[in-house]
Amino acid sequence: MPELPEVETTRLGLQPHAEGHVIAAVTVRQPQLRWPVPDAIGHAVDQEVTRLERRGKWLIWRLSAGSLLWHLGMSGSFRVWHNPPAPGRHDHIDVIFDAGHVIRYTDPRRFGALLLGGSDPLAHPRLASLGPEPLGGDFSGQWLYRLGRGRRVAVKNFIMNAAVVVGVGNIYACEALFAAGIDPRRAAGRISLQRYQRLAEQIKATLGQAIEAGGTTLSDFTDSHGQPGYFAQKLSVYGREGQPCRACARPVRRIVQGQRSTFFCPRCQR
Repeated sequence: MPELPEVETTRLGLQPHAEGHVIAAVTVRQPQLRWPVPDAIGHAVDQEVTRLERRGKWLIWRLSAGSLLWHLGMSGSFRVWHNPPAPGRHDHIDVIFDAGHVIRYTDPRRFGALLLGGSDPLAHPRLASLGPEPLGGDFSGQWLYRLGRGRRVAVKNFIMNAAVVVGVGNIYACEALFAAGIDPRRAAGRISLQRYQRLAEQIKATLGQAIEAGGTTLSDFTDSHGQPGYFAQKLSVYGREGQPCRACARPVRRIVQGQRSTFFCPRCQR
């Protein structure tokens, strides 16, 4: 599933092909995504894409009037074409620009989304309640410590809560907790400020490294040029059940938390 680094990688790849260009047409072949594509999506035609932004796992296309909100869901991806081939069965949406190129949205599982936003897309109900960006100045160990007081929820589930901090998906939660030496099962309210400061640092570092590597390809993620992400080669615990920990050689364990697999080292994380 595309997480924050994959979405940011996608944004960077699309930026030169969308910003400053005018949308000539939008072709919707399959409107039944996670939420139905609005009939009013034609409002985007003849508008310039003034800026591409990211909020959590949402891509925001700011237009000269209004905005488009995209979510990649579990299997969504974009591809830029200058001479597009005939669309396949999973190629659901084409955005055609006046320069002739096409940004094509593909989504085999159809859990992604395309919604209309207003002039202030951050006020949209899907975005308004999101927590701070993990790579922004509002996110810190102090923030986690304050929100975690009295919470019995496991710390891994806590940092994956989008109301606490956006975009820390399963892969990167496992990796950051390992780097910070924190057991993912520990209650959020039983972690000291010093350890939360370490965790916040590792969340920022892990996400930053993943963005530099172009994201993590475990199944079907590719960037806007069809290239996979290479952060998978640097994973310390995620997907390594039974393999030796890179730090202490004890076997990596896997448990299930909140219906998701959690990977950790029982010796290095406490």
